[in-house]
Amino acid sequence: MRFDVLTLFPQMFAGYLSHSLLAKAIEKRLVDVQLHDIRDWAKGKHNKVDDRPFGGGPGMVMMVEPVVECVEAIRPLAEPPGRLIQLTPQGRRLDQSIVEELSGEERLILLCGRYEGFDERVSEILQPDAISVGDYVLNGGEVAAMVIVDAVIRHVPGVLGDEESSKQDSFSGEQRHLEWAQYTRPREYRGHVVPDVLMSGNHEQIAAWRAEQGRLRTEARERGEMKNEE
Repeated sequence: MRFDVLTLFPQMFAGYLSHSLLAKAIEKRLVDVQLHDIRDWAKGKHNKVDDRPFGGGPGMVMMVEPVVECVEAIRPLAEPPGRLIQLTPQGRRLDQSIVEELSGEERLILLCGRYEGFDERVSEILQPDAISVGDYVLNGGEVAAMVIVDAVIRHVPGVLGDEESSKQDSFSGEQRHLEWAQYTRPREYRGHVVPDVLMSGNHEQIAAWRAEQGRLRTEARERGEMKNEE
């Protein structure tokens, strides 16, 4: 699977790309991540990519020209042309079902914003799939792009050591529950003991216990969210 990340700060990805599962997936050529500096498509000697908003207001806005021309130049570099994702608070909120949807693509182009966001004509011309990683504000789309890459690669065959792992993740599968409580050695620590059912060797009982734990955790979180909204 190929990711093209369009950003003003490609250097932010250096450490991220060189560690853990992603680094191994890149080494095995299961995943390809290409970084592109939007400034390379800026006009003028100062490579200007932002300007003051028409109508006044605080901050700066990313200019339409370098962004659109960057996307148009990157798309032909590989096949297929790819699905363009604009990372923006105005997008649909990322969840596991969207992650699974995106994992079905061969190529994703991730467009990272900065400052006060994009000139609206970026959306009008390119018609991207706008996605938000949550109802909060980040300094830029780079962290959001990393979230999408991190979540999506778990569904690329061969990336995980155990192919069942992604199926058991929180919010995966038909139930869309949180994952159950997990334990490892030692069995007892400071008076906290691993539940007996996990030591029983009865896989049917263990499966039932885990399903119930996932359901209870999910319900508890939902009740907490409802309380916060009141």
